[in-house]
Amino acid sequence: MRHAPHLLEEVLRRTDIVQLVGRRVKLVRKGQAYWGCCPFHGEKSASFKVENARRTYKCFGCGKGGDAFRWLMEIEGISFPEAVERLASEAGVELPKWSPEDEAHAEKKKSLYEVIEAGASFLESQLFEPVGREAREYLKTRGLDAATVKKFRLGYAPAAGSALIAHLTSLNISMDDIIAAGLARPADEGRGPRDFFFNRLMFPIGDGRGRVVAFGGRGLSPDAKPKYINTAETEFFSKGHQLYNLATARPAGIKAQSIIVAEGYMDVIALVRAGFEAAVAPLGTALTEDQLQLLWRVAPEPIMSFDGDTAGNKAAIRAAHLALPHLKPGYSLRFAFLPSGEDPDSLIRTGGQVAMKAVLDAALPLGEVLWKSETEDKDFSTPERRAGLEHLLAEHVAKITDAKIADYYRRDFDNRIFEAFKK
Repeated sequence: MRHAPHLLEEVLRRTDIVQLVGRRVKLVRKGQAYWGCCPFHGEKSASFKVENARRTYKCFGCGKGGDAFRWLMEIEGISFPEAVERLASEAGVELPKWSPEDEAHAEKKKSLYEVIEAGASFLESQLFEPVGREAREYLKTRGLDAATVKKFRLGYAPAAGSALIAHLTSLNISMDDIIAAGLARPADEGRGPRDFFFNRLMFPIGDGRGRVVAFGGRGLSPDAKPKYINTAETEFFSKGHQLYNLATARPAGIKAQSIIVAEGYMDVIALVRAGFEAAVAPLGTALTEDQLQLLWRVAPEPIMSFDGDTAGNKAAIRAAHLALPHLKPGYSLRFAFLPSGEDPDSLIRTGGQVAMKAVLDAALPLGEVLWKSETEDKDFSTPERRAGLEHLLAEHVAKITDAKIADYYRRDFDNRIFEAFKK
């Protein structure tokens, strides 16, 4: 832990948790405590209690509760260190400085954030230069207007292969910093340094605080391989630890207690434009455990929205199996499957918000997805095949570490088997 327990206690002691919670929840005093309607689940009668004496909040409906640090983590989806720094600043508690080495490292990271931001601004500007015509035409075919392009800070990496390097070096940014920021490839095999991205439509990727830390690039030439690439792993970017559009989606998701996970950048943009503001996407990989935890900080049952094809079905099964060991009371996943051949972008363009909402409203629980994956279009006409199904379902249940949840899944699968084969 970076800060000593006595400092954390001092921050909590100086924090008026009633006032802190009262910024988001209308509270009414009853005796020594304050009561209001819980912000984490819909309710009409107040079951949410806040006490300065105990320095805690507690909902007697959904069970959520904790101290001021937990409140900020739950309501804003920020990390524990961020919550500590926020409250310490408000409470006037001075946290100890890092060592000179720590400070130097932090300053270096700060300067690299500024390098990436400079790169993002340049790429944005290039989209509207003559060199960006092809990228602009592509965006028109996808139905994106200027306001959307600006909102998501879309850009273009020129085909020249060194335009970004030339721009950044003109700002007196060193080549070492440009490479460390993931914006250029180092010299190799007789070639000098070159831009990491070229002739690609650019999607800035932000961290949890909204700072641009990386980019996704879509190739514009027919033979571009791969079609999409991300910034290589850097000190502050790892594609398995972040989600596209998280900083923007998080407040809307916390408010609605719902968040949608789509497969790609354009899907997220289409969902947001259609009014589904709490939409994110993994960065070109299958969902990871770290991304699952990020989602659960926002909403208890994220909706996984998958394309209506074989790849989408496989992605759903992978996500379901990933989640099993991490299930906890109240926290799971739901799965929304689009019509065959559709993705959120195409469905919204043809059917609008109504069509997408219908798909989301029909989202299946995790247990149903597992059952369908093991039974759909399969023949269980023999005892051996039925026994094999029971064995597979038992293996799924065995992955669940929470005993109570595992027991419920076991009973659910037993009931399904009985109903399916009782004749």
